[in-house]
Amino acid sequence: MRLYTILLFVHVSGAVCLFIGFGIWLFGSTSIARAVQVEQIRAIADLMLMVRLVVPISALLVIAAGVAMTWIAWGFQTGWIMVALGSLAIIGPIGTWVVDPRVRAIANLAHALPDGSLPPILSGRAHDSVLRMAIRMLIAMLFGILFLMTTKPSLVGGLGVMVVSALVGLVSGVPFLLARQMPTTNAMGKHHE
Repeated sequence: MRLYTILLFVHVSGAVCLFIGFGIWLFGSTSIARAVQVEQIRAIADLMLMVRLVVPISALLVIAAGVAMTWIAWGFQTGWIMVALGSLAIIGPIGTWVVDPRVRAIANLAHALPDGSLPPILSGRAHDSVLRMAIRMLIAMLFGILFLMTTKPSLVGGLGVMVVSALVGLVSGVPFLLARQMPTTNAMGKHHE
């Protein structure tokens, strides 16, 4: 068995684990926004926190195997590889500096509160539109990188793919921003923020 084949397996396995981790974040952020009890948010946030190790380890495997395969077979001047590596350099900080701190804040607050109905402070955190938008953008960009890996476009084509991917991710999050800003109507017909 050739080294390249083993590296490809590690690379693809890391990508699969990244998708699983981001999928858990997506499921968690959607479920937290629908939760009505503190204990529900606590359980979901704890599940989301379990991904804290899966995502960076998976990303490290993807990058390490990808760099090794590039060294062996492709060369670092290959356009789509440069774009993919640059995109991973954007995805990492978004997960580390946007998603993870917000999930930790939700979990810490949920653990500090007693069981029962959501107080306004936790409800506000549970409906964090920035968190939900960031997760959707990460997933869209990950699909963009998958597209690069399978189609291997030129540098310009690769940049276009990633711009479109990021825009799709951002646009998919707009409904959450709008829903957060629009007043809701409760059962009594009264409007509240």
